Amino acid sequence: MKTSRIALFASALMCSAAFSAQAAELEVIHWWTSGGEQAAVSLLAKEFDANGQDQWRDSAIAGGEQARAVVMQRILGGDAPQAAQFNNSRQFEELAEAGLLLDLSDLAKKEKWRDVVRPKSILDPCEIDGKIYCVPVNIHSDQWLWTNKAIYKEVGLKEPQSWQDVIDQAGKIRDAGYIPLAVGGQGWQEDLTFDDVFMGVGGKELWNKVYVDRDEDAAKSPEVAKVFETYAKLRDLTDEGSAGRNWNDTTSLVINGKAAAQAMGDWARGEFVLAGKTAEVDYGCVPGPSEHPILTTGGDIFIFPKQDDADKEAAQLRLASMLLSPDVQVKFNTAKGSSPVRGDVNMASADPCMQKGLALLNDDANIALPKNAILSSDTDGRIQDLVSQFWNTPSMTVADVQDQFVHILQDGS
Repeated sequence: MKTSRIALFASALMCSAAFSAQAAELEVIHWWTSGGEQAAVSLLAKEFDANGQDQWRDSAIAGGEQARAVVMQRILGGDAPQAAQFNNSRQFEELAEAGLLLDLSDLAKKEKWRDVVRPKSILDPCEIDGKIYCVPVNIHSDQWLWTNKAIYKEVGLKEPQSWQDVIDQAGKIRDAGYIPLAVGGQGWQEDLTFDDVFMGVGGKELWNKVYVDRDEDAAKSPEVAKVFETYAKLRDLTDEGSAGRNWNDTTSLVINGKAAAQAMGDWARGEFVLAGKTAEVDYGCVPGPSEHPILTTGGDIFIFPKQDDADKEAAQLRLASMLLSPDVQVKFNTAKGSSPVRGDVNMASADPCMQKGLALLNDDANIALPKNAILSSDTDGRIQDLVSQFWNTPSMTVADVQDQFVHILQDGS
Protein backbone atom coordinates (compact mmCIF):
# COMPACT_ATOMS: atom_id res chain seq x y z
CA MET A 1 0.00 0.00 0.00
CA LYS A 2 1.52 3.29 -1.07
CA THR A 3 1.81 6.33 1.19
CA SER A 4 -0.06 8.45 -1.33
CA ARG A 5 -3.07 6.16 -1.12
CA ILE A 6 -3.14 6.33 2.65
CA ALA A 7 -2.81 10.10 2.55
CA LEU A 8 -6.05 10.31 0.56
CA PHE A 9 -7.89 8.94 3.57
CA ALA A 10 -6.20 11.04 6.26
CA SER A 11 -8.71 13.87 6.06
CA ALA A 12 -11.61 11.40 6.15
CA LEU A 13 -10.54 10.20 9.58
CA MET A 14 -10.26 13.73 10.92
CA CYS A 15 -13.75 14.52 9.68
CA SER A 16 -15.43 11.39 11.02
CA ALA A 17 -18.33 11.58 13.44
CA ALA A 18 -17.61 12.14 17.13
CA PHE A 19 -17.19 9.05 19.31
CA SER A 20 -19.57 8.23 22.12
CA ALA A 21 -19.44 9.83 25.53
CA GLN A 22 -17.72 6.75 26.99
CA ALA A 23 -14.35 8.29 26.19
CA ALA A 24 -12.32 6.06 28.49
CA GLU A 25 -13.20 2.78 26.76
CA LEU A 26 -10.43 1.84 24.34
CA GLU A 27 -10.76 -0.88 21.72
CA VAL A 28 -7.46 -2.74 21.44
CA ILE A 29 -6.87 -4.97 18.41
CA HIS A 30 -4.24 -7.69 18.73
CA TRP A 31 -3.49 -11.21 17.48
CA TRP A 32 -2.59 -12.87 20.78
CA THR A 33 -4.98 -15.81 20.65
CA SER A 34 -3.02 -18.85 21.85
CA GLY A 35 -3.39 -19.97 25.47
CA GLY A 36 -0.07 -18.50 26.59
CA GLU A 37 -0.65 -15.27 24.69
CA GLN A 38 -4.15 -14.83 26.08
CA ALA A 39 -2.81 -15.24 29.60
CA ALA A 40 -0.27 -12.48 28.95
CA VAL A 41 -2.60 -10.00 27.25
CA SER A 42 -5.20 -10.44 29.99
CA LEU A 43 -2.61 -9.02 32.39
CA LEU A 44 -2.39 -5.87 30.30
CA ALA A 45 -6.17 -5.49 30.24
CA LYS A 46 -6.40 -6.04 34.00
CA GLU A 47 -3.72 -3.45 34.71
CA PHE A 48 -5.34 -0.87 32.44
CA ASP A 49 -8.79 -1.36 33.93
CA ALA A 50 -7.33 -1.08 37.42
CA ASN A 51 -6.67 2.65 37.03
CA GLY A 52 -10.36 3.20 37.72
CA GLN A 53 -11.09 5.51 34.81
CA ASP A 54 -10.42 3.47 31.70
CA GLN A 55 -11.60 0.21 30.17
CA TRP A 56 -9.77 -2.12 27.79
CA ARG A 57 -12.16 -3.50 25.13
CA ASP A 58 -10.49 -6.57 23.71
CA SER A 59 -10.59 -7.32 19.97
CA ALA A 60 -8.51 -10.42 19.26
CA ILE A 61 -8.03 -11.45 15.63
CA ALA A 62 -6.11 -14.66 14.90
CA GLY A 63 -3.04 -14.15 12.72
CA GLY A 64 -0.78 -11.12 12.50
CA GLU A 65 -1.36 -10.46 8.81
CA GLN A 66 -5.13 -10.67 9.23
CA ALA A 67 -5.14 -8.41 12.30
CA ARG A 68 -2.97 -5.77 10.64
CA ALA A 69 -5.17 -5.82 7.53
CA VAL A 70 -8.26 -5.19 9.65
CA VAL A 71 -6.55 -2.31 11.42
CA MET A 72 -5.54 -0.70 8.14
CA GLN A 73 -9.07 -1.08 6.74
CA ARG A 74 -10.62 0.33 9.89
CA ILE A 75 -8.30 3.35 9.93
CA LEU A 76 -8.80 4.11 6.26
CA GLY A 77 -12.55 3.66 6.64
CA GLY A 78 -12.80 6.23 9.43
CA ASP A 79 -13.57 3.64 12.14
CA ALA A 80 -10.16 3.34 13.76
CA PRO A 81 -9.62 1.35 16.95
CA GLN A 82 -7.93 3.25 19.75
CA ALA A 83 -4.89 0.95 19.93
CA ALA A 84 -3.48 -1.85 17.80
CA GLN A 85 -0.65 -4.35 17.97
CA PHE A 86 1.95 -4.33 15.21
CA ASN A 87 5.42 -5.82 14.99
CA ASN A 88 8.44 -3.69 15.80
CA SER A 89 9.13 -3.07 12.14
CA ARG A 90 8.37 -0.81 9.19
CA GLN A 91 4.81 -2.10 8.92
CA PHE A 92 3.14 1.10 10.14
CA GLU A 93 5.43 3.84 8.80
CA GLU A 94 3.03 4.87 6.02
CA LEU A 95 0.28 5.46 8.58
CA ALA A 96 2.59 7.74 10.55
CA GLU A 97 3.74 9.59 7.45
CA ALA A 98 0.10 10.22 6.52
CA GLY A 99 -0.62 11.79 9.92
CA LEU A 100 -2.99 9.03 11.05
CA LEU A 101 -1.22 8.06 14.28
CA LEU A 102 -1.01 9.78 17.65
CA ASP A 103 2.34 11.48 18.23
CA LEU A 104 3.81 10.11 21.47
CA SER A 105 6.94 12.27 21.46
CA ASP A 106 6.04 14.43 24.47
CA LEU A 107 5.20 11.36 26.56
CA ALA A 108 8.40 9.62 25.44
CA LYS A 109 10.45 12.68 26.42
CA LYS A 110 8.68 13.07 29.78
CA GLU A 111 9.20 9.41 30.70
CA LYS A 112 12.71 9.26 29.20
CA TRP A 113 12.02 6.30 26.93
CA ARG A 114 15.34 6.78 25.16
CA ASP A 115 17.15 6.32 28.47
CA VAL A 116 15.32 3.21 29.70
CA VAL A 117 14.59 1.23 26.51
CA ARG A 118 17.35 -1.16 25.54
CA PRO A 119 18.88 -2.00 23.20
CA LYS A 120 18.46 1.47 21.72
CA SER A 121 17.58 -0.01 18.33
CA ILE A 122 14.26 -1.23 19.80
CA LEU A 123 12.85 2.30 19.81
CA ASP A 124 14.27 3.26 16.41
CA PRO A 125 11.39 1.86 14.28
CA CYS A 126 8.97 3.91 16.40
CA GLU A 127 10.70 7.14 15.39
CA ILE A 128 9.67 8.54 12.02
CA ASP A 129 10.75 12.02 10.93
CA GLY A 130 11.91 12.76 14.47
CA LYS A 131 8.64 11.82 16.19
CA ILE A 132 7.68 8.76 18.23
CA TYR A 133 4.58 6.89 17.01
CA CYS A 134 4.62 3.57 18.84
CA VAL A 135 5.30 1.89 22.18
CA PRO A 136 7.51 -1.21 22.20
CA VAL A 137 6.31 -3.69 24.82
CA ASN A 138 8.72 -6.61 24.50
CA ILE A 139 11.74 -8.07 22.79
CA HIS A 140 11.06 -11.22 20.86
CA SER A 141 13.83 -13.25 19.30
CA ASP A 142 13.13 -15.87 16.65
CA GLN A 143 16.33 -17.86 17.05
CA TRP A 144 15.32 -20.60 19.49
CA LEU A 145 15.03 -24.36 19.26
CA TRP A 146 12.53 -25.75 21.77
CA THR A 147 13.13 -29.37 22.76
CA ASN A 148 11.48 -32.20 24.63
CA LYS A 149 14.06 -33.30 27.19
CA ALA A 150 12.56 -36.77 27.69
CA ILE A 151 12.83 -37.66 24.00
CA TYR A 152 16.50 -36.75 23.76
CA LYS A 153 17.21 -38.69 26.95
CA GLU A 154 15.33 -41.74 25.66
CA VAL A 155 17.20 -41.86 22.35
CA GLY A 156 20.54 -41.11 24.00
CA LEU A 157 21.26 -37.83 22.25
CA LYS A 158 22.38 -34.44 23.47
CA GLU A 159 20.26 -31.48 22.42
CA PRO A 160 21.45 -30.14 19.06
CA GLN A 161 23.78 -27.17 19.14
CA SER A 162 23.76 -26.50 15.39
CA TRP A 163 21.51 -27.05 12.40
CA GLN A 164 23.85 -29.78 11.23
CA ASP A 165 23.23 -31.53 14.55
CA VAL A 166 19.48 -31.32 13.93
CA ILE A 167 19.95 -32.97 10.54
CA ASP A 168 22.42 -35.61 11.76
CA GLN A 169 20.22 -36.67 14.68
CA ALA A 170 16.98 -36.90 12.71
CA GLY A 171 17.30 -40.54 11.67
CA LYS A 172 17.70 -41.86 15.21
CA ILE A 173 14.82 -39.73 16.47
CA ARG A 174 12.49 -40.83 13.69
CA ASP A 175 13.45 -44.49 14.21
CA ALA A 176 12.33 -44.10 17.83
CA GLY A 177 8.89 -42.97 16.61
CA TYR A 178 9.16 -39.21 17.03
CA ILE A 179 9.04 -36.22 14.69
CA PRO A 180 12.60 -34.85 14.48
CA LEU A 181 11.56 -31.24 13.79
CA ALA A 182 7.97 -30.01 14.03
CA VAL A 183 7.22 -27.18 11.58
CA GLY A 184 3.93 -25.38 11.12
CA GLY A 185 3.20 -25.18 7.40
CA GLN A 186 2.29 -21.50 7.21
CA GLY A 187 4.26 -18.94 5.23
CA TRP A 188 5.43 -16.93 8.21
CA GLN A 189 6.52 -20.04 10.10
CA GLU A 190 8.46 -21.36 7.12
CA ASP A 191 10.08 -17.94 6.78
CA LEU A 192 10.94 -17.82 10.49
CA THR A 193 12.64 -21.20 10.24
CA PHE A 194 14.58 -19.96 7.20
CA ASP A 195 15.73 -16.88 9.13
CA ASP A 196 16.86 -19.11 12.00
CA VAL A 197 18.84 -21.26 9.57
CA PHE A 198 20.30 -18.17 7.92
CA MET A 199 21.54 -16.78 11.23
CA GLY A 200 22.68 -20.16 12.54
CA VAL A 201 24.54 -21.16 9.38
CA GLY A 202 25.53 -17.81 7.88
CA GLY A 203 26.05 -15.71 11.00
CA LYS A 204 25.54 -12.04 11.80
CA GLU A 205 28.11 -10.66 9.37
CA LEU A 206 26.50 -12.37 6.38
CA TRP A 207 23.02 -11.37 7.60
CA ASN A 208 24.03 -7.70 7.72
CA LYS A 209 25.81 -7.80 4.37
CA VAL A 210 22.76 -9.30 2.67
CA TYR A 211 19.93 -7.40 4.36
CA VAL A 212 21.43 -4.17 5.70
CA ASP A 213 24.11 -3.46 3.07
CA ARG A 214 22.26 -5.12 0.18
CA ASP A 215 25.59 -6.52 -0.94
CA GLU A 216 24.78 -8.32 -4.19
CA ASP A 217 27.97 -10.41 -4.09
CA ALA A 218 27.13 -11.58 -0.58
CA ALA A 219 23.59 -12.55 -1.63
CA LYS A 220 25.06 -14.53 -4.55
CA SER A 221 27.75 -16.17 -2.41
CA PRO A 222 28.31 -19.85 -1.66
CA GLU A 223 27.57 -19.03 1.98
CA VAL A 224 23.99 -18.06 1.14
CA ALA A 225 23.71 -21.12 -1.10
CA LYS A 226 24.66 -23.22 1.95
CA VAL A 227 21.85 -21.56 3.93
CA PHE A 228 19.30 -22.62 1.30
CA GLU A 229 20.83 -26.10 1.07
CA THR A 230 20.59 -26.59 4.84
CA TYR A 231 17.04 -25.26 4.90
CA ALA A 232 16.00 -27.67 2.14
CA LYS A 233 17.26 -30.65 4.17
CA LEU A 234 14.83 -29.80 6.96
CA ARG A 235 11.82 -30.60 4.75
CA ASP A 236 12.25 -34.31 5.38
CA LEU A 237 12.44 -33.87 9.16
CA THR A 238 8.85 -32.77 9.75
CA ASP A 239 5.56 -34.69 9.59
CA GLU A 240 2.70 -35.04 7.11
CA GLY A 241 0.39 -32.97 9.31
CA SER A 242 2.53 -29.86 8.92
CA ALA A 243 0.48 -28.09 6.23
CA GLY A 244 -1.46 -25.14 7.60
CA ARG A 245 -0.78 -26.01 11.23
CA ASN A 246 -0.75 -23.15 13.73
CA TRP A 247 2.47 -22.44 15.59
CA ASN A 248 1.01 -23.20 19.03
CA ASP A 249 -0.42 -26.52 17.82
CA THR A 250 3.08 -27.31 16.59
CA THR A 251 4.52 -26.38 19.99
CA SER A 252 2.01 -28.78 21.55
CA LEU A 253 3.66 -31.64 19.65
CA VAL A 254 6.88 -30.93 21.56
CA ILE A 255 5.06 -30.40 24.87
CA ASN A 256 3.14 -33.67 24.52
CA GLY A 257 6.13 -35.79 23.53
CA LYS A 258 5.33 -36.31 19.86
CA ALA A 259 8.10 -34.14 18.41
CA ALA A 260 11.68 -33.71 19.57
CA ALA A 261 12.05 -30.05 18.64
CA GLN A 262 10.53 -26.94 17.10
CA ALA A 263 12.21 -23.79 15.80
CA MET A 264 10.08 -20.92 17.07
CA GLY A 265 10.42 -17.51 18.68
CA ASP A 266 10.69 -17.12 22.42
CA TRP A 267 6.92 -16.63 22.72
CA ALA A 268 6.67 -20.44 22.55
CA ARG A 269 7.87 -20.47 26.16
CA GLY A 270 4.44 -19.20 27.23
CA GLU A 271 2.84 -22.41 25.93
CA PHE A 272 5.20 -24.59 27.97
CA VAL A 273 4.51 -22.50 31.08
CA LEU A 274 0.74 -22.74 30.53
CA ALA A 275 1.10 -26.53 30.25
CA GLY A 276 2.85 -26.62 33.64
CA LYS A 277 6.25 -27.56 32.22
CA THR A 278 9.55 -26.54 33.82
CA ALA A 279 12.37 -24.96 31.82
CA GLU A 280 15.52 -27.10 31.49
CA VAL A 281 13.71 -29.97 33.22
CA ASP A 282 10.80 -30.86 30.95
CA TYR A 283 11.82 -28.75 27.99
CA GLY A 284 14.99 -27.21 26.66
CA CYS A 285 15.67 -23.91 24.91
CA VAL A 286 18.69 -23.82 22.62
CA PRO A 287 19.57 -20.36 21.27
CA GLY A 288 20.36 -20.50 17.58
CA PRO A 289 20.96 -23.35 17.41
CA SER A 290 24.49 -22.14 16.96
CA GLU A 291 27.87 -22.26 18.66
CA HIS A 292 27.76 -18.46 18.67
CA PRO A 293 24.04 -17.62 18.82
CA ILE A 294 22.75 -14.29 17.57
CA LEU A 295 19.31 -13.02 18.56
CA THR A 296 17.27 -10.62 16.49
CA THR A 297 15.54 -7.90 18.49
CA GLY A 298 12.06 -7.94 17.09
CA GLY A 299 8.94 -7.82 19.19
CA ASP A 300 5.55 -6.23 19.53
CA ILE A 301 4.54 -2.59 19.63
CA PHE A 302 1.30 -0.70 19.94
CA ILE A 303 0.21 2.15 17.74
CA PHE A 304 -2.56 4.59 18.60
CA PRO A 305 -4.67 5.77 15.66
CA LYS A 306 -5.73 9.41 15.93
CA GLN A 307 -9.14 10.10 17.44
CA ASP A 308 -11.37 13.17 17.31
CA ASP A 309 -12.17 12.92 21.01
CA ALA A 310 -9.82 14.53 23.55
CA ASP A 311 -10.85 12.11 26.32
CA LYS A 312 -10.04 9.12 24.14
CA GLU A 313 -6.65 10.63 23.34
CA ALA A 314 -5.91 11.18 27.02
CA ALA A 315 -6.78 7.52 27.69
CA GLN A 316 -4.53 6.43 24.81
CA LEU A 317 -1.63 8.25 26.47
CA ARG A 318 -2.40 6.58 29.80
CA LEU A 319 -2.34 3.19 28.07
CA ALA A 320 0.95 4.01 26.33
CA SER A 321 2.49 5.00 29.65
CA MET A 322 1.21 1.88 31.41
CA LEU A 323 2.64 -0.46 28.76
CA LEU A 324 6.16 0.76 29.56
CA SER A 325 5.78 0.96 33.34
CA PRO A 326 8.36 -1.20 35.16
CA ASP A 327 5.83 -3.36 37.01
CA VAL A 328 3.82 -4.13 33.88
CA GLN A 329 6.98 -4.87 31.91
CA VAL A 330 7.97 -7.56 34.40
CA LYS A 331 4.51 -9.13 34.75
CA PHE A 332 3.69 -9.13 31.04
CA ASN A 333 7.01 -10.41 29.72
CA THR A 334 7.28 -13.11 32.37
CA ALA A 335 3.92 -14.43 31.18
CA LYS A 336 4.58 -13.87 27.48
CA GLY A 337 7.99 -15.52 27.30
CA SER A 338 9.58 -12.38 25.89
CA SER A 339 12.18 -10.03 27.36
CA PRO A 340 11.30 -6.58 28.73
CA VAL A 341 12.28 -3.56 26.67
CA ARG A 342 13.24 -1.68 29.82
CA GLY A 343 16.81 -2.26 30.92
CA ASP A 344 16.17 -1.08 34.47
CA VAL A 345 13.75 -3.78 35.69
CA ASN A 346 14.58 -6.67 38.00
CA MET A 347 14.20 -10.02 36.22
CA ALA A 348 15.88 -12.14 38.90
CA SER A 349 12.79 -14.34 39.03
CA ALA A 350 13.05 -15.22 35.32
CA ASP A 351 13.36 -18.92 34.49
CA PRO A 352 16.53 -20.41 32.91
CA CYS A 353 15.28 -19.90 29.34
CA MET A 354 14.55 -16.21 29.91
CA GLN A 355 17.90 -15.83 31.65
CA LYS A 356 19.67 -17.22 28.57
CA GLY A 357 17.97 -14.65 26.38
CA LEU A 358 18.60 -11.76 28.77
CA ALA A 359 22.30 -12.64 28.99
CA LEU A 360 22.67 -12.66 25.21
CA LEU A 361 20.76 -9.40 24.83
CA ASN A 362 23.09 -7.66 27.27
CA ASP A 363 25.88 -7.77 24.68
CA ASP A 364 25.39 -5.87 21.42
CA ALA A 365 27.69 -8.35 19.68
CA ASN A 366 24.94 -10.96 20.06
CA ILE A 367 22.19 -8.77 18.62
CA ALA A 368 20.97 -8.17 15.06
CA LEU A 369 18.00 -6.36 13.59
CA PRO A 370 15.15 -8.58 12.37
CA LYS A 371 14.50 -8.67 8.66
CA ASN A 372 11.16 -6.85 8.89
CA ALA A 373 12.82 -3.92 10.65
CA ILE A 374 15.27 -3.54 7.77
CA LEU A 375 13.16 -4.25 4.69
CA SER A 376 9.93 -2.64 3.53
CA SER A 377 6.77 -4.65 4.10
CA ASP A 378 6.58 -5.34 0.36
CA THR A 379 10.15 -6.65 0.09
CA ASP A 380 9.86 -8.66 3.28
CA GLY A 381 6.61 -10.18 2.02
CA ARG A 382 8.13 -11.12 -1.33
CA ILE A 383 11.00 -12.92 0.39
CA GLN A 384 8.54 -14.77 2.65
CA ASP A 385 6.56 -15.89 -0.40
CA LEU A 386 9.76 -17.06 -2.12
CA VAL A 387 10.96 -18.98 0.94
CA SER A 388 7.54 -20.64 1.31
CA GLN A 389 7.52 -21.57 -2.38
CA PHE A 390 10.98 -23.12 -2.03
CA TRP A 391 9.96 -25.06 1.08
CA ASN A 392 6.89 -26.47 -0.64
CA THR A 393 8.52 -27.15 -4.03
CA PRO A 394 11.25 -29.78 -3.64
CA SER A 395 11.97 -29.63 -7.38
CA MET A 396 13.04 -25.98 -7.07
CA THR A 397 16.83 -25.80 -7.14
CA VAL A 398 19.05 -23.82 -4.80
CA ALA A 399 20.40 -21.91 -7.80
CA ASP A 400 16.88 -20.90 -8.86
CA VAL A 401 15.78 -19.73 -5.42
CA GLN A 402 19.03 -17.87 -4.83
CA ASP A 403 18.71 -16.02 -8.16
CA GLN A 404 15.18 -14.89 -7.24
CA PHE A 405 16.34 -13.97 -3.74
CA VAL A 406 19.05 -11.70 -5.15
CA HIS A 407 16.59 -10.09 -7.57
CA ILE A 408 14.08 -9.28 -4.81
CA LEU A 409 16.75 -7.72 -2.62
CA GLN A 410 18.11 -5.57 -5.43
CA ASP A 411 14.65 -4.57 -6.65
CA GLY A 412 13.10 -3.82 -3.26
CA SER A 413 13.40 -1.17 -0.56
